[in-house]
Amino acid sequence: MRTYKLTAYEQTGKLIIEETFTAENDEQAKDKGQAILEEKDLVNQTHRLASPAGKLLLFHS
Repeated sequence: MRTYKLTAYEQTGKLIIEETFTAENDEQAKDKGQAILEEKDLVNQTHRLASPAGKLLLFHS
């Protein structure tokens, strides 16, 4: 399992959430990250999901 980091921000730059979770691979992490954003109604907020290698898997500004 690999550890991924999901963060979301307000327009002002204030941090809304910062969560880490594990997934088998990048594709599963993208699905899990998207589900978290939808659950917390943050899909339209600025957000990013980063892999352990620093690769951006989800990004919205």
